[in-house]
Amino acid sequence: MASPPGAARAPDTVDAADVERFERIAARWWDPAGPFKPLHRITPVRVAFIRDQVTAHFGRDPLAPHPLAGLSVLDVGCGGGLLAEPLARLGAATTGIDAGRETIDAARKHAEQSGLSIDYQCRTIEDLAASGAQFDVVLASEIVEHVADVPAFLEALAAVVRPGGGLMMSTLNRTAKSFAFAIVGAEYLLRWMPRGTHDWRRFLKPSELAAGLRPGGVEVVRVAGMVFDPLSGAWQLSERDLDVNYLLFGRKPA
Repeated sequence: MASPPGAARAPDTVDAADVERFERIAARWWDPAGPFKPLHRITPVRVAFIRDQVTAHFGRDPLAPHPLAGLSVLDVGCGGGLLAEPLARLGAATTGIDAGRETIDAARKHAEQSGLSIDYQCRTIEDLAASGAQFDVVLASEIVEHVADVPAFLEALAAVVRPGGGLMMSTLNRTAKSFAFAIVGAEYLLRWMPRGTHDWRRFLKPSELAAGLRPGGVEVVRVAGMVFDPLSGAWQLSERDLDVNYLLFGRKPA
């Protein structure tokens, strides 16, 4: 439906080229050896970070069978559902949004096969924010480096976090080390992901991300790095090494 003349239009944060790039490989989201292999490998670390930060924020037991029961969670740029599915299993009422139609179709299909009820929607974060929707917890993992308008994206993210709620983000730092590891290493040498997946110039430092969230009322309370151990082939959290991948958790005052 077209907007009426003179109506304010939400900023478009979608990078169409990036969406198209991911649409071409949407059918392979759940292939652990495919182009999303790095996301499969870091998902256990991301889920543990989310569970621990959210349960601490809301005063819950992280070891309970369903520690996120009763909480509404929004996964922005959900892709095929690599985060949405484990969060639904932890008890959260989970909504996933993505700008890619084929990506959302792949996510819905896998959730149905897994017997999970997840509300997947093909829509943008600015569209959702304009609707007035809010959630207890909002996730934006490995997406801010792909958007066309970072300030507008962060503004919309903050808007959908309810007062008293939390926001988790993960992305790549803009350092010489991240260029060497995430671009040269991961895309060109190891070929963990297709070449051109990332543009190093669009990576954000933790301080830049925190500053961008502040106008929306979100205060960053924890930042941790994700570090790859080549000997074990596993990822783990690091309180000191934020040079390549990092996660942050912020809260919005009630």
